[in-house]
Amino acid sequence: MSNTVKLQGAGFDTIELPVLQGTLGNDVIDIRALKQSTNMFTLDPGFVSTASCESKITFIDGDKGLLYYRGYPIEQLAEHSDYLEVCYLLIYGELPTKEQKKAFVNTVTRHTMVHEQLTWFFRGFRRDAHPMAMMVGVVGALSAFYQDSLEIADPEHRKVAIYRLISKIPTIAAMCYRYSNGLPFNFPRNDLSYTANFMHMMFATPCEAYEPNPVLVRALDRIFILHADHEQNASTSTVRLAGSSGANPFACIAAGIASLWGPSHGGANEAVLNMLAEIGDVSNVASFMEGVKAKKYRLMGFGHRVYRNMDPRAAIMKQTCDEVLNELGLHDDPRFKLAMELERIALSDPYFIEKKLYPNVDFYSGIVLSALGIPVSMFTVIFALARTVGWISHWHEMISEGQKIGRPRQLYTGSPRRDFVAEDKR
Repeated sequence: MSNTVKLQGAGFDTIELPVLQGTLGNDVIDIRALKQSTNMFTLDPGFVSTASCESKITFIDGDKGLLYYRGYPIEQLAEHSDYLEVCYLLIYGELPTKEQKKAFVNTVTRHTMVHEQLTWFFRGFRRDAHPMAMMVGVVGALSAFYQDSLEIADPEHRKVAIYRLISKIPTIAAMCYRYSNGLPFNFPRNDLSYTANFMHMMFATPCEAYEPNPVLVRALDRIFILHADHEQNASTSTVRLAGSSGANPFACIAAGIASLWGPSHGGANEAVLNMLAEIGDVSNVASFMEGVKAKKYRLMGFGHRVYRNMDPRAAIMKQTCDEVLNELGLHDDPRFKLAMELERIALSDPYFIEKKLYPNVDFYSGIVLSALGIPVSMFTVIFALARTVGWISHWHEMISEGQKIGRPRQLYTGSPRRDFVAEDKR
């Protein structure tokens, strides 16, 4: 097979462009010489056919329904690993030894506190401010508190910033929830696991002891694992583009959080719960699904832009959903019965099967988060917490490899050159 492709066109000689092969996935045509040879660019709105970078972190095959972190299938990691071990894997490229994991967990655990003055930022937000608005502002402000880890060319500074972000994002996320509900902030507990500590900071009250339910802790930990990274999505690309300018890591992660906030990205599981609320009752599901077929309604939490078959994370999340509903005795809850009827129809009706509108990870994660007592407004915050390690891994990879500043081109379709006309002659 040739390792080049030839491009012919009017106005320029035939040029050969190299074809690059990755470890897995599609080959790519390297068009970096195109402008120099032809004085033309390519147009690819949404970058759906363009590789913006080379990466060793995550691989997705949407047609086959595959998701690998550093080569490990997501199914194996969700079953056998935990979130902090996955964090180590994404950052460093290998699963940790027992000693490495112990040291990593210890460092993360002992840096979960935030500077006391950071808590003052919350007083500037309205009590009904969206938690994601607070996340964007407070995470961006971390650069004002940790100025000793902003030299991105220094590997040690990058390491310190990575640990701080993974450690402190859960604390900030829990503070957003507590502030929104008029509750005092909870200090972290070093005797709890990463995910159990987050649940403690969210739900503990001064009035009584709080011990996180291990079944629910494991469910939330799986949600973190499944959302830890997803290749070059909108928010990860945002972090990379911001980072390519030399911006500090805290600003880059804040930019990623802002991108994730969009309803077409991180707000999908929130949209699922809103859809369930609109349907109202299980007796309305059949007519709603007929309305979906007639394109009167939009079915949220089904199908995926990348996965053409089953989302590989969905089967794991479905199992987790069943475990949580069983643990909490919620299978007869009206809203969850409604969700299960939606699932049944989608998996049995030829219309949805033919169009491959299978339940995706957002459908089940929204149900699980709701069952855990997490309000809909916090869903995207949970997503941001989980995805922080993916963002920071891509940022670290990009800085380590010295990627140039991002500068997309455009196809200009505005007015041609024209001369200024004085106001009295317009």
